[in-house]
Amino acid sequence: AEPAGALRVLRALRPLGMEEDEAELSLLECRVCFERYGPSVPRRPLNLPCGHVLCGGCVAALAPRLECPFCRRPCGPGGTSECRPLLQLLELLGPAGRLAPAPGSGSSIGGAVPTGFRLRRCLGGWGSLLNPAGVSACRGSGRLAVAHDGEQRIHVFDPSGLCLRRFGARGDAGGEVRYPLDVAVTPDGHVVVTDGGDRAVKAFDVEGRAVLAVREGFCLPWGLDATATGELMLTDAEAGALFRLSADFPRGELRRCQRVREKLASPRAVAVCRTSGNVAVVEHLKAPGARKGSTRVKILSAEMELIAQVDSFGLDLLFHSSIHASAVAFDREGRVVVTDVCSRAVICLGKPKEFPVFNPLISHGLSYPVGLTYMADDSLVVLDSADHAIKIYST
Repeated sequence: AEPAGALRVLRALRPLGMEEDEAELSLLECRVCFERYGPSVPRRPLNLPCGHVLCGGCVAALAPRLECPFCRRPCGPGGTSECRPLLQLLELLGPAGRLAPAPGSGSSIGGAVPTGFRLRRCLGGWGSLLNPAGVSACRGSGRLAVAHDGEQRIHVFDPSGLCLRRFGARGDAGGEVRYPLDVAVTPDGHVVVTDGGDRAVKAFDVEGRAVLAVREGFCLPWGLDATATGELMLTDAEAGALFRLSADFPRGELRRCQRVREKLASPRAVAVCRTSGNVAVVEHLKAPGARKGSTRVKILSAEMELIAQVDSFGLDLLFHSSIHASAVAFDREGRVVVTDVCSRAVICLGKPKEFPVFNPLISHGLSYPVGLTYMADDSLVVLDSADHAIKIYST
């Protein structure tokens, strides 16, 4: 049987017969505490086995001997699940997740950013993509390239969502890919992949034919992004370094592979600003003992000078909102945008000179966002690994 949340969504989509206030009361508020549902853990809507929906805070308050407050049916440990229809409805209704800073923080959000992102298209899904790890957009053609863990490791989609080709078979041969970690598309349409299993960077032409493999000098190549001139910025998570790589891809010739920054802390995601040439790197900081580590977003100039940085601890001090960044991108205005796997959100950190800023752009409908890129029309592309899908948002 469908959960109660799904039935309420169907009723909410009826164009007639329900006032706006009544819809908000029955759909978007917990019927126990009457607080509005939201993306944070205490406010996320949860299905009980009986089909009724409560917020996470009420479920925690009723534990450990949880029973439904409406029908008194017991609910054992682990018996709840997220009400995905309600989370998706929250995304579709109203501005998408613009949050204010915590009261008394002494800081304002700061910086005007685009708001009102709406989900426009969803590509892939289970059976098409398997544990996707990286996504990149070609500014010229509008095509999207995705790296994932299927038999054919690279999928290329056209702007309408049609899968044009699949290539990069799983294997150890020269043109095959063992364990893809990220992908980038150069301005001329070449698809470049970091292969963690082979400790190599591999390039393919627009037809999916292997044209170049670079293995020398890398410990664990991870993040990848293309510059406006066709060069590649590449992180090496194990070596703690950032590389600049240039090649004649049509001829399959490597021109230069230069280490431009060292002593980084397990750098992974990387992004290049098309206008300023600034480079954003996500570092993964190790925590002592069994505690989960944190992340730091570091902004470097085109000359590799540090110009700004912010970490989870610093954001928590200012806004009572820490992040665990998994991907990073620059928007058209040079603002830094990251995906946060803990809050399952996309957050704008502002321009480097404004750091720190905290403006959630998307806070509903994501399960485990691991990839991020902008298309030429300013559509925001989010790679959701848990949903095995590409989610495209527009304002």
